[in-house]
Amino acid sequence: MNQQLTHESLKSLADQYGSPLYVYYAESIKQQYEKLTHAFSKCNARMFYACKSLTNINVLRYIHSLGASLDCVSINEVKLGLMAGFEKENILYTPNCVDFEEILEAKELGVNINIDNISILEQFGNKFGNSYPICIRLNPHILAGGNYKISTGHIDSKFGISIHQLRHIERIVKATGLHVEGIHMHTGSEIKDINVFLEGLDVMFGMATHFPELKYIDLGSGFKVPYQPGEKETDVNLLGEKVAEAFKVFEAETGKTLEVWFEPGKYLVSQCGYLIVKANVIKQTTSAVFVGVDSGFNHLIRPMMYDAYHHIENISNSNGTSRIYTIVGNICETDTFAWDRSLPEVREGDYLVFYNAGAYGFEMSSNFNSRLKPAEVLIENGDARIIRRREVFEDLLRGQEI
Repeated sequence: MNQQLTHESLKSLADQYGSPLYVYYAESIKQQYEKLTHAFSKCNARMFYACKSLTNINVLRYIHSLGASLDCVSINEVKLGLMAGFEKENILYTPNCVDFEEILEAKELGVNINIDNISILEQFGNKFGNSYPICIRLNPHILAGGNYKISTGHIDSKFGISIHQLRHIERIVKATGLHVEGIHMHTGSEIKDINVFLEGLDVMFGMATHFPELKYIDLGSGFKVPYQPGEKETDVNLLGEKVAEAFKVFEAETGKTLEVWFEPGKYLVSQCGYLIVKANVIKQTTSAVFVGVDSGFNHLIRPMMYDAYHHIENISNSNGTSRIYTIVGNICETDTFAWDRSLPEVREGDYLVFYNAGAYGFEMSSNFNSRLKPAEVLIENGDARIIRRREVFEDLLRGQEI
């Protein structure tokens, strides 16, 4: 849980820019990135920021300045990455269930392409043969992650080509001459146990021997960050040591030296983000005291979608008497952020802050109930600046034909 910005600085930002407000602290992103590069310094490792977690182009530019590469799941993310300055060879495009035309567009842009479907693999091989190198996303049949909705490597997942379809993959590669330079897996998000990664790596080593032109193994990501006070994150230092040891053994046994790729998203940006909201009403009922804020799942859907925990603090009355509240939004649906949460007394007009709001916060926001999306502010080198203006009513009509 990140608390690098003080209550006073957050309150000052809300006073200046209004609420609800997303705030991102660039130094936190840098610290997380440096943790990873240090942890995997004994490996031939590359970090691809999974930009689906937060795609504001200013954040992309900052992450590019740190030396990271970019992981994209849509063609528009690829285009944003190129606009942000990422070189095409440092962009990995990993789509799912897209039209083949989008794959062709990515090929024309010259980025690394990761294919997770037998049908697309065959179409690509028939069209391009060995003229354009690809990566293949495999499903290792490993159930992992903090919530079933973010588990992507189990047998019922739509992601990846089953490892049990290796013979089919090999037939396509042989028939079309496909140049396979990478294999990929991703089991899910919020993984605490490093053995999940090591188990997946064993599976990938077994698959690697079937692809003589292989240059890298991509282990995806899923590194856990702490959300609740006292919670621990993935031990990336220990994982880095274990991965380095495993690759040395593989190299000794096979004579092949491979890169290892990772795709941290939430790990880089979750803790950099704060969502500041205002208490509109305090509502006493027969069963609870509700704090109704000027936000909802149209701005932060994770608690409603994943039962995710976000630490909440009252930044206007930090020293008030502790009381029990249920924090809810202003949307015409049940949009409960937190049940029975202890907070210093909340008064109407107080500002509350949600921590760990950098990943899948604004990125999954909507205009549900015809409500407007909040502004985004980036703090870099001590200076705060708007990187997305607050929406106005006219934005709701943009694109509509009247």
